[in-house]
Amino acid sequence: MRLIKSLYFQIICAVILGVLVGHLWAQQAVALKPLGDAFIKLIKMMIAPVVFCTIVTGIAGMTDKRSLGRLMSKTLLLFLVLTVISLVIGLVAVYLFKPGVGMNIDPSTLSTEGLSQYTASAAKLSVVDFFMHIIPDTFIGAFSKGEVLPVLFIAVLSGFALSALGDKGRPVLDVLESASQMVFKIFGYLMRFAPVGAFGALAFTVGQYGITSLGSLAKLIMTLYIACAFFVLVVLGSLCRLHGFSLWKLLRYFREEFLVVLGTSSTEPVLPRMLEKLQALGCKKGVVGLVLPTGYSFNLDGTAIYLSLAAVFIAQACNIDLTVGQTLTMLAIMLLSSKGAAGVTGSGFVALASTLTVIHDIPLAGLALLIGIDRFMSEARALTSLASNAVATVVISLSEGACDRQTLQRALNGTPAPAPEPAAQWTQDTPPHRN
Repeated sequence: MRLIKSLYFQIICAVILGVLVGHLWAQQAVALKPLGDAFIKLIKMMIAPVVFCTIVTGIAGMTDKRSLGRLMSKTLLLFLVLTVISLVIGLVAVYLFKPGVGMNIDPSTLSTEGLSQYTASAAKLSVVDFFMHIIPDTFIGAFSKGEVLPVLFIAVLSGFALSALGDKGRPVLDVLESASQMVFKIFGYLMRFAPVGAFGALAFTVGQYGITSLGSLAKLIMTLYIACAFFVLVVLGSLCRLHGFSLWKLLRYFREEFLVVLGTSSTEPVLPRMLEKLQALGCKKGVVGLVLPTGYSFNLDGTAIYLSLAAVFIAQACNIDLTVGQTLTMLAIMLLSSKGAAGVTGSGFVALASTLTVIHDIPLAGLALLIGIDRFMSEARALTSLASNAVATVVISLSEGACDRQTLQRALNGTPAPAPEPAAQWTQDTPPHRN
């Protein structure tokens, strides 16, 4: 009975049922798309208030404000290193397995139907536009679209302002702390619909694209999953060992969140729950509130692996040999485009289109080879990025001394917290203390 009530068990059943319904009743399964869309929309509704309350209360509660600059510098440096490693892993994987070799595709024969929405979004991406997008049109406007970066920007400003006000800002801080508890409670209610959302999203995906569509490009999909698994197990695993905790136990701790991401192909629905559970690991609210939302925009390692792998795959399929110089230029552009696509629907595909639009060495029409299977590949991207951000948040917290190791190990091992010692009581045999 306890197993049936477990959210983890319910999501597993929903995922399996979604695949079966999508495969056996494809036409009816496509009509279930609103279930997945509605769940994602419900959760995205809560992202802005959760991020705002968490960051403001976290920064206002930090006693050493000078450490904030060091924290952000360390965070962005780690994200940069992880992104570079991800791009290189994708590159090595595609040259090692050669999934596109032998396809002998003529780019002029490829249909570009359905690519316009991605190329239009890609054309709008630039470094300047990306940073301008961080600044919202109005203070309230940052909440209207539910995007992380504008909310992060005004939350940091608000946190510093409340901290500077001292006791005068205490009433506002108390309200935000109460509001934070309220939004997390609402989010807890909404997460009960996670199995329904995962079922609808996965049934639609399998019904729309079909399991059989994986056959022709199975080698490419397999290469991506192998590259992502290598990044998680070797790179992230090494990072965890260096900082004294188990990657496997951390992944197990977030198993429900990974299943939701698997079903929805998006990391956004689990952001509020990730914030809550990372704090339960012993990480301080201020550090978690800054590192995790920043990682959602600047640490898309799954997307980075996909970018270098998919671009070279298209070149292989079209019999295009890239020089070392062309490859290095491509990686440099991808380092920027993987950040600029944050918050854009189909971010991995849009970032790839943005890269191909700039370098011209690989035909843009080659995207047509990937559009039919992108949904299946997006799951690997999302899962890898979520794992990377979870590990990065714990690592940064530990390096800043902002994570209690005993609480971390206890939570990862699944052992309950020790009960507080009972207060000493005076008895007739114990004389009262006298000064």
